[in-house]
Amino acid sequence: METRNRRRAPGMSPQERREMIVRTALPMVAEHGTTVTTGRIARAAGIGEATIFRVFADKDELLDACVAEALRADRVLAEIAAIPLDRPLPDRLAEAGAALENYLARMGMVIGALHATGRPARRPPAGGGLGAGRDRDAAMNRTREALAELFEPERDRLRLPVEQAADLFMALVLARSRPPGGPGAPVLSIEACLDVFLNGALTERTTG
Repeated sequence: METRNRRRAPGMSPQERREMIVRTALPMVAEHGTTVTTGRIARAAGIGEATIFRVFADKDELLDACVAEALRADRVLAEIAAIPLDRPLPDRLAEAGAALENYLARMGMVIGALHATGRPARRPPAGGGLGAGRDRDAAMNRTREALAELFEPERDRLRLPVEQAADLFMALVLARSRPPGGPGAPVLSIEACLDVFLNGALTERTTG
């Protein structure tokens, strides 16, 4: 009798199994939206399709869990917190900007793919993401605090409090994720944006 190559995930709790399935499903949902089948997700996870429905009521609940995972900001905040403060400020901000932009891109791909394949707009599930409904303000505050920490070593050299500098930097990153010309429009590199952000748009100071 042929042995099927499927993980039984011995000892996994239901929550661990949910998380494993969502991790597997997320890139597939980002690529295929609602057209991805639970059978295909199960094969990618190395489990039987029935295992999915032991921890999710239906495919819609699984898709909701994928959206919640895409919106979660804790991972990007951990990446920002791990940036060494002894590195030059432009390097710190470039790394933080890249982490935030990757987060926003993943979130946009998942939600965009679901919308493009016919899933109606739904209220974002709670989960602490930058766009997660009632949790949005809390997540934005956590992001602001993490970014403000990056400015702390230069606090005495800044023209603004670190919190306001963090707000401006966050606005810059969000603006880069939505270029005025729409998708595909030319966008300045993060290094060029940071040069203007840190040093101003003029080549020399005006006198009056």
